Amino acid sequence: MANKPDTDQRAADADAWLDGLDPATTPAEDTADLKAVAEAADEVAVAERRVRAAVQAARANGRSWARIGLALGVSRQSAHERYGSRADTKRAS
Repeated sequence: MANKPDTDQRAADADAWLDGLDPATTPAEDTADLKAVAEAADEVAVAERRVRAAVQAARANGRSWARIGLALGVSRQSAHERYGSRADTKRAS
């Protein structure tokens, strides 16, 4: 699900930019593709927050980085580098 405030702000920014264009010198274009890009980026951000929360929950439940990496389809090291915190690094030392 897209983050509605982010999408709304991007739409408002686009409207402000479009209002500044002179129709006599600027040809009209369909920007539906750009809207789709913005919406997809919002969905990626929401999904990334869900993954981070799920990884934190897995770690709180004692799951190893190897098992988390397996669930993510990456190596243990990649999972730890991307989602690990400094507290995890200190515990591993």
